[in-house]
Amino acid sequence: MTDLATAARVVLGDCMGVKAGEKVLVVVDTPLRNIGQVLLQAAVEKEAEAVYMEMLPRESNGQEPPRQVAAAMLEADVVLMATSKSLSHTRARKEANNRGARVASLPGLTEEVMARTLSSGYGHIADLCRLYAAKITGAREVRITTAKGTDLIFSLEGRMGVADTGLLHAPGAFGNLPAGEAYIAPLEGTAQGILVVDGSMAGVGLIQEPIKIKVENGLATEITGGEEAKKLNALMEKHGQKARNIAELGIGLNDQAKITGVVLEDEKALGTIHIALGDNSTFGGTVEVDSHLDGIVLNPTVTVDGEVIIENGKLQLHK
Repeated sequence: MTDLATAARVVLGDCMGVKAGEKVLVVVDTPLRNIGQVLLQAAVEKEAEAVYMEMLPRESNGQEPPRQVAAAMLEADVVLMATSKSLSHTRARKEANNRGARVASLPGLTEEVMARTLSSGYGHIADLCRLYAAKITGAREVRITTAKGTDLIFSLEGRMGVADTGLLHAPGAFGNLPAGEAYIAPLEGTAQGILVVDGSMAGVGLIQEPIKIKVENGLATEITGGEEAKKLNALMEKHGQKARNIAELGIGLNDQAKITGVVLEDEKALGTIHIALGDNSTFGGTVEVDSHLDGIVLNPTVTVDGEVIIENGKLQLHK
């Protein structure tokens, strides 16, 4: 518990910059109750006006929370969302940010991951996140290739990269914790090629047999592989075609993160990229659907407008 308490203090202090008297809302669902309680205690230690709300788990990542939770989020200065299904890509989160709340999402966080990846602040990776976010902003063409068969191209024209630094001190700031990535919404309809997910997949876990995804006109049109591919198809089926949108390119930049099957951590692992399917309306895209599923790709080569920025999983840009 000591390690968890230390991590919670990093979240409230270093990451969120909570001050005495601020209204802090801790939102959890039943599986993450213990983590929620530790975050609540850290908020109390900060002499914040701390409120704890526990809800039943949502059915899918990106599904809206209950109305009473959404309403409470609008009244808070700081919102911490420690839930088994992600609330990151929800209207409730976006509207809380628009009201000026500083919001951190910790979806699927385990006690082990929390203690290991949130034991120190994020100043050492913030510059790297900003560097990569600036490089992908507005790019005309991105190409991603891997030895496993990924060969995917898309446009980022008109889109802004986001630096997920973990330092959420400004009104309206949002990010995941643990942090450490640069991400962006590809231009809808432009993605073409083959995506092979070989690290992990949200809602599925660690990948034993790679998932091969055929991409045409910005949509995942065919998904093949083993049991993992079947699970992914089943997760998206009830949400219709929008759930197949190529929603996000993310670049992992956290040297403390590992591939463990917890996608919250996996997508931050240094030298990986992830491609998400589904909703991108909360970070610059136009597709809104109650599903957002990240697929982690190992050892990628990423080329942005002709410049290689990652080669076989090795970063090529440095501060």
